[in-house]
Amino acid sequence: MMRFNIGKDILPHEYKGAIFNHESASRLRWVKGAFSIMFVIFVARTLQLGLQSNDYRKYNSFDAQIESRADIIDRNGVVLAKSVKSGNIKLYPPRVKEKDINNVANIIHEIAPMDYSVEDALALIRTGRRGVYIKRNANEEQIKLIRQAHKKYDCFEIEQFTQRRYPQRNVFAHVIGFSGKDEGLEGIEMTYDKYLRENKSPLRLSIDSRVQNIFHEQLTIAMNKYRARGAMGMLMNSSTGEMIAMVQIPDFDPNNINAIPVNVRRFKLMRDNFEMGSIFKIFNTALAYENGLQNKDYKIDEPLMIYDKYGRRAMRKPIDDVASFKRDVVKKGGHRTLKAPEIMLHSCNVGSARIALDLPDGAQKEFFERLNFNKALQLEFGKTERAITYKTWGPTERATASFGHGIAVTPMHLLLGVNAMTNGGIYIYPTILKRNIGAVRGERVLSADISAKLRNIMFHIAEETTAKKARVKGIEVGGKTGTAEKRGADRYVDKNRNVTVFTGIFPVSAPQYVILIMLDEPQGTKESGGWKTAAWNAVPTAGAILDGIMPLLFE
Repeated sequence: MMRFNIGKDILPHEYKGAIFNHESASRLRWVKGAFSIMFVIFVARTLQLGLQSNDYRKYNSFDAQIESRADIIDRNGVVLAKSVKSGNIKLYPPRVKEKDINNVANIIHEIAPMDYSVEDALALIRTGRRGVYIKRNANEEQIKLIRQAHKKYDCFEIEQFTQRRYPQRNVFAHVIGFSGKDEGLEGIEMTYDKYLRENKSPLRLSIDSRVQNIFHEQLTIAMNKYRARGAMGMLMNSSTGEMIAMVQIPDFDPNNINAIPVNVRRFKLMRDNFEMGSIFKIFNTALAYENGLQNKDYKIDEPLMIYDKYGRRAMRKPIDDVASFKRDVVKKGGHRTLKAPEIMLHSCNVGSARIALDLPDGAQKEFFERLNFNKALQLEFGKTERAITYKTWGPTERATASFGHGIAVTPMHLLLGVNAMTNGGIYIYPTILKRNIGAVRGERVLSADISAKLRNIMFHIAEETTAKKARVKGIEVGGKTGTAEKRGADRYVDKNRNVTVFTGIFPVSAPQYVILIMLDEPQGTKESGGWKTAAWNAVPTAGAILDGIMPLLFE
């Protein structure tokens, strides 16, 4: 009979009559023993991993950590940004065994030959210091050597990390920007941060590093030659909107971001507004054609005073750039009047203002809104500053806007506006990524017929007037210059400081590229006779750049 005792096994040892099976008991003892052995091994291994977890992180997880950010490459595959293995190497002298001292000393010398001779390394080991850094920011080969040495001598440690490196250094500084420990902080690194963190495939840009380098070299020369405060340049494919070059001087080395002044980091091509001067005559001439004023004769041989609707002077002084036209046009047998195309060709402010005052009310405002001059541009590679335009469009505003004064736009606004005027009339939204064949985002803002007429005028400007120094053998270049005096903090014009601009298109018959060159506060030189207008600095700079890049663009 079975007895049940509360709190004890169902089959208590007191059960009488049970049959004891020795074979089963033996198997149970074997299983129990095997389980005990496995348990001991498991506990030992767990302890081992716990004790070695630091080494595991330092020596075995490095490769996975490195893959956290994709490369950035140019349109031809040249690496512009890359994550590389790096680390700080530390030595623990007390761990070095006596029999290994000479070998360890040789390794230290090999890793840091400029810091440690073999004798210095031996002295360091014998100090018995708890731990000392022997190499910071070690490269991949040095890390590999230390890994192998650590396995054998157990006296090194690697504080591993990844470094974002920029092989092109200053040349792509403002375009690529830089990243911090966990995220992109400026430029492409910030704009495409999500892609760079989540993908292994490189981010391929539309920029051509060969062209970019030529821009960088010539803009640096120009800034020094003309003692300018800064120099900027861009090149864009006229039909695809691909940015081929974007350079701003002064620049910085993104490999050493702690040394970068904040004001140098600002990407002025996108974020600063400038009055662009006579470049705006391209837009004014387009308006003349749109409103049927292209064949009207405008008097250009006397100053123009602007009056308000009550007959009062609306400006402190008249527009008076007439002396040069009397000298260059009238005395050479020309007329005292010019038509709209001639006014743009000779860059006449008086003539431009007269055209603007002839335009229907609201025409300029609507035209500039067509070109997005009334808003910030939200582009795929960043946001521009909002252009500064007039709130009211009285006679003074209309007159001065016609030759690029009073309205300030970013260089990017200007580049896209000029491109729309000359590529057949389509406003193309730019991209910093290499585009495959497919639809391009754009909208018509001007008729193809007027666009062709503007191109023809720009060709004659490059052949006959202010843009002659931008000509390049073997290809037809069209261009327009602009010089604008800067304003001080009080918003009044400072005649001692100006901005000079050249914008060009090529080939003229069917533009494939549009270029923009700017110099900020250039000074006159002996060669220029002290003149500091665009024809003497921005134009020859553009010519030098075009001469260098043509073989690359049409190879």
